[in-house]
Amino acid sequence: MDHMNTPPFSRRRFLASMLGLAGTTAAPFALNLAAMGNAAAQSADDYKAMVCLFMAGGNDAFNTVLATDNASWTEYLRLRNTGGSDSIHLPGVGETGGVLPVSPASAQAGRAFALHPQLGALKSLFDNGRAAIVANVGTLIGPTTLAQYKARSVALPPKLFSHNDQQSTWQSGAPEGASTGWGGRIGDVAGAGNANATFTAISAAGNTVFLSGRQVRQFQVGQAGAVPIRGLSGSLFGSTAGAGALHAIINEAGGDLIEQEHAAVVQRAITSQGILAGAMLPAGAGGVPNPTPYIHPVTGVAGVNPLAVQLQTVARIIAGRGALGVKRQVFYVTLGSFDTHDRQKVLHADLMARLAHALAYFDSTLAALQGVDLRRQVTTFTASDFGRTFSSNGDGTDHGWGAHHFIVGGAVKGRDIYGAFPVTGVGHALDVGSGALLPTTSVDQYGATLARWFGVADSQLAQVFPNIGNFSQRDLGFMTA
Repeated sequence: MDHMNTPPFSRRRFLASMLGLAGTTAAPFALNLAAMGNAAAQSADDYKAMVCLFMAGGNDAFNTVLATDNASWTEYLRLRNTGGSDSIHLPGVGETGGVLPVSPASAQAGRAFALHPQLGALKSLFDNGRAAIVANVGTLIGPTTLAQYKARSVALPPKLFSHNDQQSTWQSGAPEGASTGWGGRIGDVAGAGNANATFTAISAAGNTVFLSGRQVRQFQVGQAGAVPIRGLSGSLFGSTAGAGALHAIINEAGGDLIEQEHAAVVQRAITSQGILAGAMLPAGAGGVPNPTPYIHPVTGVAGVNPLAVQLQTVARIIAGRGALGVKRQVFYVTLGSFDTHDRQKVLHADLMARLAHALAYFDSTLAALQGVDLRRQVTTFTASDFGRTFSSNGDGTDHGWGAHHFIVGGAVKGRDIYGAFPVTGVGHALDVGSGALLPTTSVDQYGATLARWFGVADSQLAQVFPNIGNFSQRDLGFMTA
């Protein structure tokens, strides 16, 4: 079995990949711990973080960012104002509860724009230059025209309009079953300088292919931080001695190599949990402030916004960056329920309220985290399975393709819309059916722009985005150097 000891099929690599607990298979965990003392002395100015905010289900971009010039608005009302209480159109600028006008720095001839009525806090970020919009982003293998799409004369992303597959394609570049994502691959490259690779890619929303790299493994956390192995502290089966006994059992390394490796991986997990628990700033008084309640826009009831809580957890980890030995981190948070085939107007309004509330909370928190303004060093960007159809199905919309997205942070060249904003309506040169948009900007270009800001060199972009060579423009220009 000597062949099992050669990469990439070593026992160590196999178990680390299977359990997802090792930060890297290239360096012993002890070396990472030894390097942590140096990490505390790193300049805060050298730290950067990216936060992927995934809107799971497929966000209706047409009711998120709207064209409000006369021609566009007339067509919008014609197709989306179906009459009755189930109509999915929004009130116009100046109407009660109407859409919120924004003025991009770069005018698009003859066009005017607005945001959903519940995105007031995001409009403020846009107006203040800390948020931008990228128009009509979607999964593409290369530039594609409508004629090419219809003729299938160019390579297209597989399994379009499928939730699971397009979530995976957005996050990894391949349909469901992909083993690495571009967030993790960015971590492989830009996070190479981290003293402790365990904390390079962190999900506050469960398992995601987005954060899986070729070397980097995602580290999953909950509201309280790293999830501990149950029963290792406190009382176990009513006995305070039980935790110690369990600890001894799971760390017992027998003569079998697999047993030894299992014990080593579990011990690294226990150690990592302890390191993170000690590094994170607490929530609430004396730490990262708790989010204020958000108000449901329809019921008026105040409640907890889970997305804001996820971003609070991210902020608590960022506060511990020195103790964790990291200069580059990639995070993942999510907001679900965007598959609005029914009751869209009510459901989408609540989702937009949660989105704006959470982003505003995160911006204000980063502005004074431990007395330091970190907004230029942390960039949050939205993603989603796909956009939706422009045409209504009665009281909702169906699966689409391209969609508009937000980038938020102090390093963003804000108060602008990047990319040509599509024609409003159906039957135009980008309509692949029922007004679903053929993307004009690829996820690869969107991600590559973020990656270059994060520290990925042009020569390394193809390692992260295999299709980037198919596009002439690699940087969309929405990030500062």
